[in-house]
Amino acid sequence: MNRLFLWSVTISLCIWLPVAEAFAQHTTPAVAKPSASTLPSSTPGAVQSSASQMAEKSSLIVTKEYIIGPEDVLEITVWRNQDLSKVVAVRPDGRISMPLIGDVTAVGRTPSQLTEEIVSRLKEFKESPSIAIVVKEVNSYTVFILGEVQKPGKYPLKSKTTLLQGITIAGGFTPTAARNKMVLFRFVDNGTGDERMKASYDDIVLRDGSRQNVELKPGDTVVVPAETMVLMP
Repeated sequence: MNRLFLWSVTISLCIWLPVAEAFAQHTTPAVAKPSASTLPSSTPGAVQSSASQMAEKSSLIVTKEYIIGPEDVLEITVWRNQDLSKVVAVRPDGRISMPLIGDVTAVGRTPSQLTEEIVSRLKEFKESPSIAIVVKEVNSYTVFILGEVQKPGKYPLKSKTTLLQGITIAGGFTPTAARNKMVLFRFVDNGTGDERMKASYDDIVLRDGSRQNVELKPGDTVVVPAETMVLMP
């Protein structure tokens, strides 16, 4: 009897195991392996675009030597004193207003120098004040490009910019521009007024006039006169 039972079980297993294996293979979905075309890859163009974006961002970073100017926006944080912490814009007269201490001159100073001044004046009201100043917006680094350019106006300086680059930012010369009679006016902080510099496009591009392609500074005014305005000698 026992032999007969074992024999029947053995025959059943031999029949059902191949069937079960075939059923499993039929019902299990195949997993597709990712092909080389579907894998993400970094192309040279994407790498160059990322590098250029990083370079542009780095040119906007405010260094410790940054000189605060009018219309700049400063975030002043006084540790453990929310009432004294505030975001202020530098007024045209070069000052900012702070609670308790009143007006403070900001123009012409670095953030570190302004921090020292505020700390010194706050010591009259608060023991050992701790202050941090962050330049949130740079609005004072601007130049004016006027006359015979396509888009005359006021332009911000976000990075190192030369005279010819400034003309390009303003859209280039108009057909009637006297491009060899450009004049740059620069304010000199020594009581002598504006410094006047002449520049010639042809000298810069065609001759060894690279010194005329000066780096623009905040407050510079570039004037491109019309040919009809240039007086013949």
